[in-house]
Amino acid sequence: MIEDVEVTCPACWECIALTVDLSEGSAAYTEDCSVCCRPMLVRLEVAPDGDWQVDVQAEND
Repeated sequence: MIEDVEVTCPACWECIALTVDLSEGSAAYTEDCSVCCRPMLVRLEVAPDGDWQVDVQAEND
């Protein structure tokens, strides 16, 4: 299941859209901000009941 989510880039503070794949379960990966191109760590947590959340932080933190 693919979902779109809006997050705030931890480097430039712009609101950006990410597309996450919930069918793969929880994951952590690096993605570049579409505005400032700085890398950020994206953490996707998918619970067994289907609830999910996304957290982002600067890659160098």
